Amino acid sequence: MTFTSVPASVVVDGAYELAEGGRWVDDRYVYVDILSGRLFELRGDTGSAAAHQLARLDVPLGAVAPVDDRSGTWIAAAGTGIALLTADGALEWLDRPEDRTPVPSRMNDGVADPAGRFWAGSMAYDGTHGAGSLYRTDPDGSVVRVLDGLTIANGPAFTADGTIMYLADTAAGTVFRCRVDPVAGALVGGLETFVQLRDGEGSPDGMTVDAEGCLWVAMWGAGTVRRYHPYGRLLHTVSVPAPHPTSVCLHPSDNRLYVTTARYGVKSPTATSGAVLSLPVPVRGTAACSWRGRR
Repeated sequence: MTFTSVPASVVVDGAYELAEGGRWVDDRYVYVDILSGRLFELRGDTGSAAAHQLARLDVPLGAVAPVDDRSGTWIAAAGTGIALLTADGALEWLDRPEDRTPVPSRMNDGVADPAGRFWAGSMAYDGTHGAGSLYRTDPDGSVVRVLDGLTIANGPAFTADGTIMYLADTAAGTVFRCRVDPVAGALVGGLETFVQLRDGEGSPDGMTVDAEGCLWVAMWGAGTVRRYHPYGRLLHTVSVPAPHPTSVCLHPSDNRLYVTTARYGVKSPTATSGAVLSLPVPVRGTAACSWRGRR
């Protein structure tokens, strides 16, 4: 089912190797280029704005979330762990759990939940099966391994009340759904398969939940974004002019979908591979949640 015939427009022609983690934070769109360790923002009218680089790290940068009441400070899934990233680009490490894994690994996508915790996944550089994990960073700064045995942990994404988490294992072609205790942050009842993709449908990457509770999933390798009903039914498929869309973000008030893309792994990159794209959609998203800790 085709969602819209309106072509995507290029917001930033950045030729990014692996742009990811797009989020709306206050009045700006924030995203990363993972392998180069860079953090960017777009302010105001993203249709004409230029990207501003906020930070450049000497380790990969998987995703960030704002830190509550600390303007200019982010909690970051970076390198082999979780750190606070200050406005001057300095890192204050909370933990580096991937230093203790048997194969070289890095942090990947991550997001803050409505209760103020930060969740982020990991993966082995060589894609070793089962080497990835999901971590939760609590307000006291402790980093807890919640799940292991994943391969490429992507997402996660939360419903507005924080009681449902969606998590993708990109390599397995699976989107999982799990109940979360919003007070304790514990997973309730384990993972259940929400969507299992077939060969040729692409691999699930970054995700977000819209204002109607539906899940949007960037489909790496397929050049599409999919929207699913909370019960798992495919509602719409959106085509984008890049084979590797990596993350999706819906504007909180402007009815636009923003999609980061990658040049990484593309044998014959198109002009829009590695760009940030946008297109109109008839639904809105929500602003990014903050990590509420270490005040």
